[in-house]
Amino acid sequence: VDNSGRTLSGQTNEAFWNSMSHCKPMAIGLNCALGAKDMVPYMENLSKVADCWVFCYPNAGLPNAMGGYDQKGPEMAMDCSVFPEKMLINAIGGCCGTTEEHIGCLADMVAKYKPRAMHGVKDVMRLSGLEPFNYEPDAKNMRKTFINLGERCNVAGSTIFKKAVVDGNYEKALSIALKQVEQGAHVIDVNMDDGLIDGESAMIRFVNLMVSEPDVSRVPFMIDSSKFHVVEAGLKCSQGKCIMNSISLKEGEEEFLKRASTVKRHGAAVVVMAFDEEGQAATEAEKIRICMRAYKLLVEKVGMNPQDIIFDPNILTIGTGMEEHNNYGVDFINATREIKRLCPGSKISGGVSNLAFSFRGNEPVRRAFHSAFLHHACEAGMDMGIVNSAQVIEDVYENIDKELLKFVEDVMFNRSPDATENMLNFAAIIDAKSKPCALRRKDGSPPAFKASPRENVSTIANPIAPKPASELQPVPTYAKWVDPIKPTAAFAQLNKIMSERIMVIDGAMGTAVQKYRLSEEDFRGERYKNHTHDLKGNNDILVITKPDVVEEIHSKYLAAGADIIETNTFNSTMISQADYELDQKEEVYLINKTAAQLAKKCCVAFTAKNPSKPRFAAGAVGPTNKTLSVSPSVENPAFRGCTYDEIVEAYFEQVEALIDGGVDMLLVETIFDTLNAKAAMYAIDLFFEKWGQKIPVFVSGTIVDNSGRT
Repeated sequence: VDNSGRTLSGQTNEAFWNSMSHCKPMAIGLNCALGAKDMVPYMENLSKVADCWVFCYPNAGLPNAMGGYDQKGPEMAMDCSVFPEKMLINAIGGCCGTTEEHIGCLADMVAKYKPRAMHGVKDVMRLSGLEPFNYEPDAKNMRKTFINLGERCNVAGSTIFKKAVVDGNYEKALSIALKQVEQGAHVIDVNMDDGLIDGESAMIRFVNLMVSEPDVSRVPFMIDSSKFHVVEAGLKCSQGKCIMNSISLKEGEEEFLKRASTVKRHGAAVVVMAFDEEGQAATEAEKIRICMRAYKLLVEKVGMNPQDIIFDPNILTIGTGMEEHNNYGVDFINATREIKRLCPGSKISGGVSNLAFSFRGNEPVRRAFHSAFLHHACEAGMDMGIVNSAQVIEDVYENIDKELLKFVEDVMFNRSPDATENMLNFAAIIDAKSKPCALRRKDGSPPAFKASPRENVSTIANPIAPKPASELQPVPTYAKWVDPIKPTAAFAQLNKIMSERIMVIDGAMGTAVQKYRLSEEDFRGERYKNHTHDLKGNNDILVITKPDVVEEIHSKYLAAGADIIETNTFNSTMISQADYELDQKEEVYLINKTAAQLAKKCCVAFTAKNPSKPRFAAGAVGPTNKTLSVSPSVENPAFRGCTYDEIVEAYFEQVEALIDGGVDMLLVETIFDTLNAKAAMYAIDLFFEKWGQKIPVFVSGTIVDNSGRT
């Protein structure tokens, strides 16, 4: 244990919340690893950032030298009293080392306290890498809060990066990502779309490598591809909350809605390109029309959080010599202002380097275009852009050479028919390797432009000035999304109880099982007496071979005051049971269903004794023994011991059996790798869709040290 406080996979607890909040758990919490005293600051933070119920179930103190736990029930209850005293929790229980004595003491202790009141949180876009990134734009200075989307890990944005990927030099590619973060990128854009590259495998390998490098993965990723399967492959590798780039209406509404729903299920924010069935939006009116249509579909039919909708209204190249291109810059800026007004909560992004592509090779001109465009686009409401982070930070608009700026803005604002020609003539006499804020002529001398007062005053109307309110169309009223999946009665029951009192969750199953000193023969029972692998230690199969033991443990916790007991299924996935050669679907299904029936039986019996205190069976969904964010190979950090799809399949099978067995709720617990938990929630969502109903889900992360990280 050290003082970094992260999960095993490196996330802080707020980053963990940002990654998991899309699945709308009924409650979020922390368990295991730490004792109550060490957990307090992280519970305070989680209680502050979460807009759902909050719970915790710490260990019985810290382990002793032999791995055991010495803290008794009264002492643990005293340590835990700080949680209800500060009104941080709605439920509490015990993890490693806890017994019915601990749970009884906790139940007595919390009985005299009021529960935490559920509260809302500020409505902002929340992303995450290892650390949270909460975007709160400054409406008075959008350039100040502009999100730099680093472009150098995009094969279309960096020839050096492309060469590294093509050559298989991923160490070099990773160094480019690291340099971008060091130079101020808030988000790393990753794109592998090139004919020389297998996009999907390259995306998986590179994202896995970025995840393994903490100085890179502390920031969120933008997974970028024109091929949806490549984007989804990238999303399946990142435990953080990413930005997915992009979807559009190009292939029609049905495909758009399908892809948007998948992105939402992965928990990513989404970039929507201003394309539809008729093609790319070029004019201001086309940009506004397509983005409004997409927004309506996303908020009304998909249920996407408006804060997670990012429109890219297409920054198109100007200064090409073609008249129809001259107003592209003006159209983007004006469309930005209107889209933000007509689509509340949405964001605006764009590929800034596209703007001056016709001036490639002349660094001061291109960079001046980028800086000037960002200055004006941000004033109109632009939130983020794919940029060279170091350059846009260095090239402060107010410091751009004034003569260069005049030519640039003449082109950008389409001020005259000869603006492009004038820009080209001026570009021809300046040093193409100088910088826009330290411009040099080819002869080495600085420009000596001195404008008269008359030349500094434009007689042309400002083409990007906001329109009078009387000329603006009204903001539409958007229908509220209605979840088609119907909730069970347990939702109302649990919501009512947690608003009135602090609920009590049971204690450790493993600690209780150890007291029975069961033999190999006990674990095998009749069903597994001829099994070819040792089974002692596989506690989950005791629901089949020693159901009386498990039932007695459940009953002791219920008698001690537990409102919620967990099924004995912490390791009951095909992946975890493979360690015991019990990874056949029928065996895993039997274990989970039997465990659910056993826990439910105990809950029904105790509820019948005291109907005023209903008891709930929670299907325990553990982390599995393989992680999606950590390589089992020191020599190959991009390698993973299993795939996201394998984890999803394993969880789907487990959840189906638990629900068939009658659990009232699910508890996705002891999360030390957030990506595993995201896979679990993905599987749960898929099952709920298949089933047509949903039960409450609690989610609990695990801090592995004192930094508050999972």
